[in-house]
Amino acid sequence: MGAGTSPADPAPAGRAAADEPREPGERDGRDGSTGPGPVADAEDAKDAKDAKGADDAPDTGKDGAAADGRPRRSRRFPRFTRDTARPEGGGRAASGDAPAPARQWPLLTVLCAAGLGLLVVVLDPFDQAFRVGTILIGGALIAGAVLRWVVPSVGMLAVRSRFTDLVTYGLMGTLIVLLALVAQPAPWLDVPILEDAVRFTIR
Repeated sequence: MGAGTSPADPAPAGRAAADEPREPGERDGRDGSTGPGPVADAEDAKDAKDAKGADDAPDTGKDGAAADGRPRRSRRFPRFTRDTARPEGGGRAASGDAPAPARQWPLLTVLCAAGLGLLVVVLDPFDQAFRVGTILIGGALIAGAVLRWVVPSVGMLAVRSRFTDLVTYGLMGTLIVLLALVAQPAPWLDVPILEDAVRFTIR
């Protein structure tokens, strides 16, 4: 019994409805929902958790996942590498509508030139064929280095970073060409330093 009221005064409709005990299966007439229960308690707990603020760190479980289901980012390196990043310039050399050979024409160019050099060395169809075939192989690697430097996307010719591929292709191709030029007998390139080095080694 509150102040300013008498036992004879009727109670307000909403207050009377709230004070009256409810049956377990009775529904609320205002919104058609059931009374407070486990679902309401869960919603209240969720609202209380959201009220902590966005600055709080998310709760994580045993597997390191956040409470909202998103995996937590770790700064540690993964134990197993599941994928690798495509190297710089490793995209298709042609559009996706082009056939596969056109999309990989830089790699096919280098492979065909190196294969032609190997074929010349194996068949030996003319004099100095060994030297010519070896120069073709080295020239193919040098051409691969030039393509890696000039062409923005070279497809599968890109193995590592652009700098590493340039050094690898260029150095190997240059060494192969130099060895083919100074090969005995009757070398095409006379390098006195190499002759002195060979003479000193043999002695």
